[in-house]
Amino acid sequence: MNILMAKKWEGTEKLPAGGFIAAPNHCTEIDPIVVGHMLYNMKRPPHFLAKAGLFKVPVLGSLLRAANQIPVERSTTGANRSLQAAQEVVDAGGAIIIYPEGTLTRDPDLWPMKGHTGAARLALQTGAPVVPVAHWGAQEVFPRYAKRLHVFPRKTSRILVGDPVDLSAFQGRPLDRATLVEATDVIMDAITELLATLRGEEPPKERWDPAAHNQSKHGRFEATEGTSGADGTDGQK
Repeated sequence: MNILMAKKWEGTEKLPAGGFIAAPNHCTEIDPIVVGHMLYNMKRPPHFLAKAGLFKVPVLGSLLRAANQIPVERSTTGANRSLQAAQEVVDAGGAIIIYPEGTLTRDPDLWPMKGHTGAARLALQTGAPVVPVAHWGAQEVFPRYAKRLHVFPRKTSRILVGDPVDLSAFQGRPLDRATLVEATDVIMDAITELLATLRGEEPPKERWDPAAHNQSKHGRFEATEGTSGADGTDGQK
């Protein structure tokens, strides 16, 4: 990573000393390495909630298990096991990285899209702080769904760590869907605000919702003609 791109990290002093949940934006396949590298250099070894299928990939699966990463399954039972494992890491003072978007953003301009509720649920269950993290620049090295790296000219990856998200308004409320969705929106607002600072741009007034655009919530989406994506594709569906 030191060879691949230049780096500018800001706000790292805001990382809590105890267990916490890092919630970054998700715009390129390599951003887990980008964010993980930052945390590792801050002497906070990262634990990811990673798709269960990755643990079945030869070599990669062995590395993930050896590094104590946490598989996420789509079933309700599997998801509960994942959150339980994540809670154990946080309770032990570790750093959990959860991408609230769940997959690469579908937003054409790579702004954070509507989030899933896992990070909010874990935070409200454990009391662990949620630290919003925004990064920008890595998508120039490896654009969304690209097949090769674009190393030259040398790019800079910027990371901005924010203050822990204030979720005190949700303490004592039942962990029903309404509460979790509202808390997730607060987390996504914090991430989006940080990314707007990095990009020096105004985010869209309405967060991208894949369901409203007939897009699946997981996996890749196909390019179509008629729109232009910030990742260099012709569009999306």
